Amino acid sequence: MITEPIDELRPDPSGPVLVTGGYGTVGAEIARILAVDTPTLLTGRNPDRGRALAAEVGGEVRAWDLADPAPFRAAVRAVIGSVNDPDDRVLHAAAAGGVPYVDITRWTGRMQRAVTVAALLRPAAPVLLSSAWMGGVSSLVAAALAGDLGGAERVEIAVRWDMADRAGADSVEFMDRLGVAFEVVDGGRRRLASPMTESRTVRIGGAPVRVARIDTPEQFTLPLTLGTTTAATRIGFSSPAATRALLALRGTGFFRWAGGERWAPARRALLHSPGDGGTARLRVDVTHRGRTRTATVTDPLGQHHLTAVGAVLGLRRVLGTDGSPAPRGVVFPEQHPDPARAVELLAAHGVGLAFDAEGDAFGPDRGRAGAAA
Repeated sequence: MITEPIDELRPDPSGPVLVTGGYGTVGAEIARILAVDTPTLLTGRNPDRGRALAAEVGGEVRAWDLADPAPFRAAVRAVIGSVNDPDDRVLHAAAAGGVPYVDITRWTGRMQRAVTVAALLRPAAPVLLSSAWMGGVSSLVAAALAGDLGGAERVEIAVRWDMADRAGADSVEFMDRLGVAFEVVDGGRRRLASPMTESRTVRIGGAPVRVARIDTPEQFTLPLTLGTTTAATRIGFSSPAATRALLALRGTGFFRWAGGERWAPARRALLHSPGDGGTARLRVDVTHRGRTRTATVTDPLGQHHLTAVGAVLGLRRVLGTDGSPAPRGVVFPEQHPDPARAVELLAAHGVGLAFDAEGDAFGPDRGRAGAAA
């Protein structure tokens, strides 16, 4: 365990954006998106694995193994954390150095700890904890719909996981949490929910998908930021057989008795996929004073790409280059001062948004951000 800061990140407005896990499944997508106009510094355990990508995007690659106590030093414009940081090492270095920081890799418990760590460090530069589903895209869309409605008493998020999509090990780490109950807010009351329970069938992109509860950070943050009295995120899979299998495994207690490190490869293998790619889809329903708005987000390039897009939107947020001033201190994606404008930026990356029949979800002055594929 890291007990004291051993790394040094210095702010350099003309320097590269540091992407930890920069040549992993999601990190590589981030690097490719940024390559258009932003220099990058890609880090990971084995820099040889990232040299081809660095050459492709015109970036630099260096070793930074977060499990190795060897210190890391760099001058950078900002940091995107796209690999698990169990000891908050990157967070410590960025906050201590006054470097803007975006993190997209935390489950709820680690998110709560990061909030505490960042509060104690009192960072001078913004810290965006953007681990809501798909790099914070789910929370941004919820906030945009809430802005149109004037509030958000209830937020329901339903995710369709495409079994053909590429998914790295970190992307399916939520499988390690399927045996752990988590706290939710339901009807204004806090209670414990169990993963893969409370299933229902919803239509996502025109197709019925059976979805069940999963532990995601927006269920923790939305009640705090939007005053939501019910926040629920559920996940289902493009293969109905896979959904049935996971529900059945949950019923047998598999995720409780197979919860240790020994069984981690078996758990993650259930969804880990080096596939050719699939389509990411999620549905967000927001209800306020009896009115409901619905948005469906579709990314034909897959969930790893959509997560990378969320990370890039987060980078623009902490740098203040998305049309709104950069935030101060620790923030979550739904605290954007103009979330409707933020989600419009999704279209520039090929992400589609389709809204309910009540019309434009963002009001008459906004226009649509795209059409669902």
